[in-house]
Amino acid sequence: MTPSNDLAATLDPADELLVDAEAGSLMPPQATPVQGAADRLLLGASLVLIAFNLRPVFSSASALLPEMRLELGLTALGASLLTTLPVVCLGAFSPLAPRLAQRLGSERTLLAVMLLLALGTALRGLSSLPLLFIGTALAGACIAVGNVLLPGLVKRDFATRTALMTGFYTMALCAGAASAAGLTLPLEHALGGSLAGALAIWALPALAVGLIWLPQVLRSNGQARRNGTHVKGLWRDRLAWQVTLFMGLQSALAYCVFGWLVPILRERGLDGVTAGVIVSLSVMVQAASCLVVPHIAVRGRDQRLINAGLCGVAVVALLGLLFAPLSTVWLWALLQGIGQGGLIAAAMTTIVLRSRDPDVAAHLSGMAQCVGYLLAAVGPLIVGLIRGWTGSFAWCALLFVALGLAAAINGWKAGRPLEVNVRAIETAS
Repeated sequence: MTPSNDLAATLDPADELLVDAEAGSLMPPQATPVQGAADRLLLGASLVLIAFNLRPVFSSASALLPEMRLELGLTALGASLLTTLPVVCLGAFSPLAPRLAQRLGSERTLLAVMLLLALGTALRGLSSLPLLFIGTALAGACIAVGNVLLPGLVKRDFATRTALMTGFYTMALCAGAASAAGLTLPLEHALGGSLAGALAIWALPALAVGLIWLPQVLRSNGQARRNGTHVKGLWRDRLAWQVTLFMGLQSALAYCVFGWLVPILRERGLDGVTAGVIVSLSVMVQAASCLVVPHIAVRGRDQRLINAGLCGVAVVALLGLLFAPLSTVWLWALLQGIGQGGLIAAAMTTIVLRSRDPDVAAHLSGMAQCVGYLLAAVGPLIVGLIRGWTGSFAWCALLFVALGLAAAINGWKAGRPLEVNVRAIETAS
């Protein structure tokens, strides 16, 4: 999964580090006053449901790419841009999250995120190419903001249950992606072959969760305040760039899977429903891998072997999905989920372990997320271009190997037992 700050709080030895971009620019927000077990249960369920809605935009469009090309006249270049656009938005809009939270408060910002996400998703179902891209961009921007703010709220409101809650919402992220991959095509069939309906229907869960989240907004205590902490030298630090490149390159592999694995399997001869179910399986296995890998990684002297090894597993599995007999495709999907989910967790683990304090971790995470997502957007774009130029996905194997090798090199360097050579400076509020 998608790489944001999703897994920072699962890391037991470094659990005191709050790795979200809100931490470096805002005072720690006051916890929402929660009255009783029922209210706390509703709060936790709301956060998990928000997480569920932060991934269907990616995999729902992927499941219907062949139909969109036929019905909407989407070109090969257009398909590449469509799969790349939300990933670009993740990098471009994530720096806005702290400013929005500072101005509006985290609760109000998340309410706006869910309502605008529903709007953007609905726009994709209006059978218009311009609105398809506009809606995708709006949804991607909302997801970027939600990615940044959600871990901080979990850390804030469930301080004694951080690992448990992080596990729940990480699994919800994967469940959202898996559900959209596996259910979008059956939904299209159930709606009488309505492409527009199958794309727009994913707006309904986002709208419903926005309404469920409304009581938390009414209960919130107002706006957060500026902290003014500045980290000096981060963008000039070699280790920080190695961490960032490791994050971005493994994310490029992940979004190639989200954006193109269903079309790849359909081109190999599988029907659309089966291809979607296979991708759903792979994504759900990622969730389990995400929960296991951090606990393994932090027990070693360094993370070089696990970072590089997981890159190898993910790439070999992708090659198997491209070329191995179709009778073995379920095995390769399982292996790919283990490798890709482990890579997401390993990248987040690396951010925490290479930082000396929470302020440095927050800024390193922001750098890795902003630059990393922009770099990750190149992956699905190139896959689409290769398919358009060659008429086949087979040559994408070279791209997967190149991305995996580059990720392994940077993961090996980022996994050394060092810390970024920067310092946090307190400035006047």
